[in-house]
This record gives sequence, structure tokens and C-alpha cells, in this order.
Amino acid sequence: MFKYRKRLLAGTAAIALAAGLAACGGSGSDSNSPSDGESAGKAGGTLLYYIYAPYEHVDPQRTYVGVELTNFRRTVYRSLVAFPISTDVEKANTPVPDLATDTGTSSEGGKVWKFTVKDGVKWEDGKPVTCEDFKYGASRVFATDVITGGPNYILTYLDIPTDKKTGLPIYTGPYNHTDAGQAAFDKAITCDGNTITYNFKKPWPDFPLAVASLTMMDPYRQDKDQGAKSNYQIFSNGPYMIKGNQWNKNKGAAFVRNPNYDASTDSTDIRMALPDEIDFNVGQTTETIYDRLIADSGDDQYAVTSQRVPPAYYSQITGPVADRSVLVASPYVDYLVPNFRRLTDPAVRQALAMATNKTGWITAGGGEKAYTPADSIVNPQVVGYKPNPSFADIPEAGDAAAAKKILTDAGVKLPVPLKFTYPQSDTADKQASALKETWTDAGFDVSLDPLGDTYYDVVQQPDKDSDVMWAGWGADWPSAITVTPPLFDSRPNLTAASDGQDYGAYKSDEFNGLVDEAQSASTLDDQTAALQQGDEVLGKDTAYIPLEIAQFYFLRGSKVTGYTNTPASSMYPDLGPIGVEN
Repeated sequence: MFKYRKRLLAGTAAIALAAGLAACGGSGSDSNSPSDGESAGKAGGTLLYYIYAPYEHVDPQRTYVGVELTNFRRTVYRSLVAFPISTDVEKANTPVPDLATDTGTSSEGGKVWKFTVKDGVKWEDGKPVTCEDFKYGASRVFATDVITGGPNYILTYLDIPTDKKTGLPIYTGPYNHTDAGQAAFDKAITCDGNTITYNFKKPWPDFPLAVASLTMMDPYRQDKDQGAKSNYQIFSNGPYMIKGNQWNKNKGAAFVRNPNYDASTDSTDIRMALPDEIDFNVGQTTETIYDRLIADSGDDQYAVTSQRVPPAYYSQITGPVADRSVLVASPYVDYLVPNFRRLTDPAVRQALAMATNKTGWITAGGGEKAYTPADSIVNPQVVGYKPNPSFADIPEAGDAAAAKKILTDAGVKLPVPLKFTYPQSDTADKQASALKETWTDAGFDVSLDPLGDTYYDVVQQPDKDSDVMWAGWGADWPSAITVTPPLFDSRPNLTAASDGQDYGAYKSDEFNGLVDEAQSASTLDDQTAALQQGDEVLGKDTAYIPLEIAQFYFLRGSKVTGYTNTPASSMYPDLGPIGVEN
């Protein structure tokens, strides 16, 4: 299910651990990884990229899954700044100029940021990328009823008045807005020639990190915008362009070289753009992908994947096959989300948490090579991590008897209907069954609801009938400010059209108040203290149930060159340096 985990960056120590694992022999080796500044290989040939489940979005303002963000950032979408290709932690987490001439200048304590767009950068049709394109791209984020599923940080930061009735900005995007809303947006983001200025209502000192991490601030050509119909449209300003009209949800697409891309405006520290073509192949099962990669014949020798090695295949990753594998620590925490529209009784949610069998889930998922237990939704390597005390006394194997006592003491009628929604795979089915066993013993009547197509676009729907859902998350950059607020602040998330990232429709004035306190804090210590208090509130309300921290175990074809996994790629294969023998 790791394809469905969202967000981009891992914490510092996690990357250090990943580098250490990659340096080890056997399954942890990565003999093809280029060192910083080293050429990964020759240009040419076709790289195959095997994907199991369909991508839900390719629209830059709607994309919010780590593997999709990194794949498109290295190939078709450029932004003001980007993270470089590097396994050195400090360098990897330091943005460098991309479409901008530098990494931006700030004033007024981080409330104002200015960037200048480079001369000579072009779209795939040869027209220049302009300041106005960046401004229009940002405007689309505000159309929360049309451009759904993407990150929404800018809604709470940009200096635009809030509608007291909706709690959202008075500007509602480029498709349907008032004159007052448009005027407020035009004041908040201004263009002066090639210089774009962003005016925020509160400090955003790490704004360049957000720009490098996410594609929400990317440029977008207004004349190419079809609103919701643009979801599978790619209009490139990078080294590649899509072959054909648009991305095929169930098949993928081929990326070929963009003739209007000028490498002199780019840097090989960000993109080497080695293959002549990259074929994204959607629809094979994880098991089929690994049958092919292990066999390593024909075109499969030129393939990479974002799918982890299935536990049943661990015994086959030996000898020469192991030399093509890598084990790295992921930036993601997996968790369960109770649906507050359906599980309205706090005792039911508390009992659910008490009966959750992390040990069974981890064992069914592959054991230590696949996961380690989590005690918070915040990754241990993220600034602001602290074990959530609400889960401290719950055994890792769960306690069905204690859970049933919570229910009976509260006078809850048994059994309690419980529909569990999760992304389907053979492994996930086994993991779900492990949870079902202890939940059933605790007094729940469990029905499993595996989704075999797309996932987040389903659980984001306000009218879903799920009682509890699986989800995964990784910090956008190494701070808890990019974990609990985007997941549980109801104000930018909950709309008539979507629950956003607040899948369980959690709404708490106490938590939202602590988010406000954290976002206006003048020091990192004060911000961290408010966020830790907020996480305690989430735990008391059972807004989430932590499961585990995923490990990434990948295999590649024998004729892939320059293979590496970096913080910029969420520890997936980084298409920046990867090439193929030719």
C-alpha cells in the first residue's frame, strides 16, 4: 500500500539511516548509486517504470503523493526552486534555483518573498514561462471545489481575508470569484516583469522548502486550463513531454524529449535527463512486477519500480539478484482514521484503538524488513516528534478484552458494525484480516472494504460509508507543522465537495486553536510545543491510530544506471540521475 502514502521528505536521521543501509552489502547494497557530481551514465535508451495502481492526479496543483511528485518534478514540471540529487543530508535538504534565478529573498520577518523567473525558459510549445503563469498556478489552489486533492498550505498563509461564514479565503479561484476576492488575490501575489512577490499574513520562513517539496506553486498556463478536466493533462516545461494527448489513468504514458527544453536554463544537480524515453507502465500487480525484475530478461533489464518487494519474495532476493536491491528507511507513517461522521461515540473509537493489533499487521506485511511500530503520526525523525501518550498503554498486539470492556462500560450495543476501507493487494488483504481478528474479538462486526482502483479520491468523499480507513503520511519537510495541521485542521480541508486530507472529517476548535498558535509562533521551540499539545488532543479524541513506519525494499533491472534513492524522491527511485545502458 506504500504507493498511497503521501508527502515528500524524510527527517534527517531517517535519511542517515537510509544511507547507512544502502552502504551495507547484500540486500542493502546500492553499487550503482552515483556520488554527488558524478555522471550516472550515458544519454539515450528507454527506461521502463512499473507502477501497480493508477495515479489519481497528474495536475500539478492536485498532485500530493510522494512518488508522483518526484517523478513529475524530475521530468515535466519545473518550479522556482528544487531539491538537488544528493544523498548528503544537508545538501539534499537545501533548495537550489530551478526556474528562478536564485532561491528567493525574504523581508518583513518571512512574510514577504520575492523570486525572479529566468529568461529563456519555455513551455513545450515554445512560449515563455512567465511570472503570470506562476501567479495563475497559485490561483488554482483556491478553487477547492474544482482543484481537489492537492496541498492547501497557501490557503492559510497568503494574505487574503477570510470569509467568516466558510472559514476559507474570500478568493475562490480563477473559475468563479467575486471582484473583491480577485482584488485581494492580486494584492497578495504581484508580478513586476519577471519578478513575482508573495505576501503572507504570517511568517513563512521556510517557504522555499515548500516550493521545492510540492508542485502547488508551479506555473500553469491559463489558456491550457480546463479545470477538473485537466486532471490527466500534462503541459511540460521540463526536459520531457508526454507522448500523446494525456496520461492514461489505467495504462500510464510515455515521456519523450521536449524539443523546447533548454538545458542551459537547468542544472544537472536537479535533472540529468539521461533516457531518451521513459515509459510509465500502469496496471501490473506487484507480484508480476517482481517476477519480471527477478528474471531480469529482455526489456525488464531496463526497468525500475516504486513497488516494494513483496514479503513472499524475500527468499528470492539473494546472490546476484540482491546486488540489484536496496533497503532504505521511508519517510512515511501509516495510520488508521476513524470516520467521525459515523463513529461518533468516543468509547467506540477508544475501543478500536485498544483492539488494534500492530504486531499482526506488521507480521502479515512482511515483518521487520517491511515495518517498525509507530507510536505517533509524526515520524520519529521529524522535528516535533514525541510519543503520543494516548497510545502508550496499548499493547502492540492490541488487547481485545480491554477493548470490549471499554464498549460494555459505555453501554454500547454489541456487536458494533465496522467497515474498514484500504487499498487492495494480496499483502494488504492479509494485514486487514489480522486487524479484523482482534477487532472481532473486541465486539466489532467487521466488514473489509478493499479498493482496487484509486484510493484517496474515494476516502476524501464526504458521503463515504467507511467507518475506519487506512492512510499514510510523510512530512512535506522535516517539521511537524507539515504533519498534523494539514491532516486534521478542518478549516482548509472540509468542504461540500471533499474532506481534503482530513479523511475522518475530524473537527476540533481546541486543535485548530493550537494550529493557529503554532503557525504564528516566532520560535521553533514555541511552534513545537503547540504542535505537541495538538497531537495530545488528537490522541485523546482518537482522531488517528498509529500503525507503523514503512521500510522501502526495491529491486531494479541489471541495465539501469545511476540508480539512487534520495530525500528529494521520498526515497523512491530518483529519476534525476537514472539512466540505462545503451
